[in-house]
Amino acid sequence: MSAAPHLTPSHREPLAQEVTAKLRLAISSGAWPVDGRIPSEQVLMKELAVSRGTLREAVKSLAHVGMLEVLRGDGTYVRATSEISGATQKLIGQHGTRHVVEVRLALDTQAARLAARHATSGQLSAMRTLLEGRRGAWEKQDNAAWVECDWEFHLAVARASANPLLAELYESFGDVFRAQLQGRSGTPGLGCPREGHEELLAAIEARDPEAAAATATAGLST
Repeated sequence: MSAAPHLTPSHREPLAQEVTAKLRLAISSGAWPVDGRIPSEQVLMKELAVSRGTLREAVKSLAHVGMLEVLRGDGTYVRATSEISGATQKLIGQHGTRHVVEVRLALDTQAARLAARHATSGQLSAMRTLLEGRRGAWEKQDNAAWVECDWEFHLAVARASANPLLAELYESFGDVFRAQLQGRSGTPGLGCPREGHEELLAAIEARDPEAAAATATAGLST
């Protein structure tokens, strides 16, 4: 009997790629948090039922894109939640502050413009809550909380853009942006007013993309 003419051989994903996908999911889902150490080789080899060589190939591929960092004699640590985040963080380290600020200006401006068009009522409410938290941290002289609320507000605007790629790229700048905020504020209120971003939120709520973009630009230029 001759073979059926339309059947083709099935192809299974290479084992190393399958293991890489499982490790990536553990990272992106938050099961393995950023800056945390992943389980040992012995544990992972047993859980995944793979050889040391296959596991190391998977770890190496994620280390290459910046999601993992292998520290000899210590272990392997999570450094980013996605390939784009890992690659961005690597690139940031290769460029000066001016270039990073210029990229942030472009991202913030476009995020504000798009958020004015697409932000939901729930997202707007979350932004208002973050600004209230920012003011409260300023009054309490809680620098860490002030920085976190400020960053989370900017990230909320990016997520409200309805552009998941822009939001993910923006989030990958988180560590750098936090460091810039900490350097700028010193202690809450030092060089930073109690109020902040209220005009930007008002422009987004008014569904005025150009006013939102202009306000974001002005906020980063001061």
